[in-house]
Amino acid sequence: MKKNVEFQLNNLIERYPSLYDCRKYINSAFEIIIESYKNGGKLLIAGNGGSAADAEHITGELMKGFYNPRRIDDEYARRLRQVDETLGIVLAENLQGALPTIALHNHPALLTAYMNDCEPLLCFAQQVNGYGCASDVFVGISTSGNSKNILYAAVVAKAKGMKIVGLTGQKGNKLEKYSDVCIMVPEVETYKIQELHLPVYHALCLMIEAEFFG
Repeated sequence: MKKNVEFQLNNLIERYPSLYDCRKYINSAFEIIIESYKNGGKLLIAGNGGSAADAEHITGELMKGFYNPRRIDDEYARRLRQVDETLGIVLAENLQGALPTIALHNHPALLTAYMNDCEPLLCFAQQVNGYGCASDVFVGISTSGNSKNILYAAVVAKAKGMKIVGLTGQKGNKLEKYSDVCIMVPEVETYKIQELHLPVYHALCLMIEAEFFG
């Protein structure tokens, strides 16, 4: 593990000692996600309520600069200017390196059409079915680990050969069954679980960014 990546993980545990037992699972999730990105994959993330907000939060941290600057490389900047000198200069100076991530709740027309016409609990599964490839990772966020729409999506992801990362509370849960790694934070009440999910995924985003953008 790179020193700057390891620093972020150590810093998380130092600030949140209760997450010590989650350390190896966080590291495993990191390894799965960076392997996906290195192979041209993407993240598909789903959650309900506050967990949907977390999915969108993660998407924002990965699709643009989070902590480190993410300047595009010189060759890409040259090609932008080659297409249009004036517009290309602005693009080259302002575009940031992005790690492709999709929050599945964020497509209201598609979601409402599918839920109206088909089985509502399969709204995330349908998107994993449409977007998902074997090189991708499905991240399911569920405080209980038993949200049916997340479980349906996980089954589809598994059938497609995708890796699955679960983010849940500490109770035994069904999502763990399908997950390649399940980060179960040591709380049982929903709001307390969510309070620990945020530092976990912030640390993961910092680790991933440090891996690709130093």
